[in-house]
This record gives sequence, C-alpha cells and structure tokens, in this order.
Amino acid sequence: MDESAKRIQKAALGTPENHFLILLAHNGPTGLGSGLNDICGKDWEFKGDGGDHGDPDLACAISLLKENNEVSIPLVVFGHMHKELAHGNGFRKMIVVGADNTIYLNGAIVPRVKSLDDGNKRSLDNESPLSSLEIKGTARAFTLVELSEGRVTKVAESWVAVVEDRTTLIEEYVLFERN
Repeated sequence: MDESAKRIQKAALGTPENHFLILLAHNGPTGLGSGLNDICGKDWEFKGDGGDHGDPDLACAISLLKENNEVSIPLVVFGHMHKELAHGNGFRKMIVVGADNTIYLNGAIVPRVKSLDDGNKRSLDNESPLSSLEIKGTARAFTLVELSEGRVTKVAESWVAVVEDRTTLIEEYVLFERN
C-alpha cells in the first residue's frame, strides 16, 4: 500500500505549477465513513455497521499531498460503490465535503441508462407524429461538476431523456452547491 500511495503521489506531483488536481480513481479513499450507506461503506455485510471499503493507498496519497501542501485537490471522483444499496436497503451518500473543503464524489449510478416509460416519452414532445409504441427512448444519468477558480461550485446528478435525435433534461438533483 505504501508503494502504491507513493506512485499516486509522484504522478500527482507532475501537476503544473498554479494548477489544481482532480483525482479520478476506481474506488474512493478510506476514511469517509463505515456505515452501510456511507460513500464507501460496505453495504453487503449485515454485521455491525458494515465497514469502510475505501482504498487505503488513495487515502495515504491524498494525505501526503495535502500535508506537504504540494498541490491543490478540490475534487476526488470515483465509482465502484453503487448508489443503490444491496438488498434493497435504500441509497448511498454520493458526496462528502472534507474538512478542508475537498469534494469526494461517487459517480456510480447503476444502471446509468434506463428505458423511458410511456409517460416520460409523451412529456418530451406532445406533438410527435410517432405513437408511443414506435418511439424507443432512454434516460441517461450524468454527474455534472462545475468549477470556478479552482473550487467546486456545484455538483448535480442529471437525468437526460434521449428519444431519436431529441434530448431533454428530465431531472436534476443538486448534490452540492457553494454559495
């Protein structure tokens, strides 16, 4: 784990001066909670409160970079831990704001593409010449992040309908907004 953390740190140190770093990883770091619904919590174990399934090497690398003030890290993005919890136990927290204002964002929305039901298709275009049986559309999940001056200003989970060559924003859930 130490060797892996040092490799992550070394790669991050290649960030040009006066730039910030966005870390993208398969799984998030340890230390963000161990409850079933925490951002990296083990939702498949029923004993106790689950446990922390984050990556210790990523946590160590982030800690090393921050303790030496080597590079600004406003955002750490990862997936792996699906939003919908195992065994129908609800939903996972998808965002954590660290004590130093680093945003930890889990983008694992599964499934990311769903078929639209007839009601959603009709609401896209009430004057469509095609019947709802002829239209095949999907809803697609995107996680959008807005940054300004090296700081995350907004994070939103957005669902976009795609029917033939038309796209429409169906829903937007704001997960974080800086005032």
